[in-house]
Amino acid sequence: MGLPCGILIALGANMPSEAGTPLQTLHSALSALAREDYVVEKVSTFYATPCFPAGFGPDYCNACALLSGPSDPAAILAALHRVEAQFGRERERRWGSRTLDLDLLAVGEIVMPNEATQTRWREIAVEEQTQVTPDELILPHPRLQDRAFVLVPLCDIAANWRHPILDLTAQELCDALPEAARAEVVPM
Repeated sequence: MGLPCGILIALGANMPSEAGTPLQTLHSALSALAREDYVVEKVSTFYATPCFPAGFGPDYCNACALLSGPSDPAAILAALHRVEAQFGRERERRWGSRTLDLDLLAVGEIVMPNEATQTRWREIAVEEQTQVTPDELILPHPRLQDRAFVLVPLCDIAANWRHPILDLTAQELCDALPEAARAEVVPM
């Protein structure tokens, strides 16, 4: 097990689970993370956000959280997947509707598997994003800089987190998004 460090995750849901509504599911998922030996240090505001990409399902409830705990990225991802499974998450369709989505955004300043691979996945064309999936963990999350539904809540809890390759803070990444995209992320 790794040493404790700052672990940033994004939470989302747009389908009910056994825990209830998407908002209730996110609250329950945060509690479930504690049973996985992670401490929830901070949680963003919960936001209503349009489904991404448009037309792939009902709108989402999104948030971000800062966790502390074991810092091995593979172990974190496994814990996130176990929590998703507890709430009925099924991986049938990329970007499909889901009862719970927990994305590992960053673990401190770790870049995985290396800068070249992270950059390749970060710069992949939008058309390809629905067709291909990495077969290894990529950190920081390769799409976080493109998504208002991640960056707006991330700024609530870690506005000064700095992307280790882009050398921009979460706030700077968020500010670079179109105003219309940021305006679609509405506090609940």
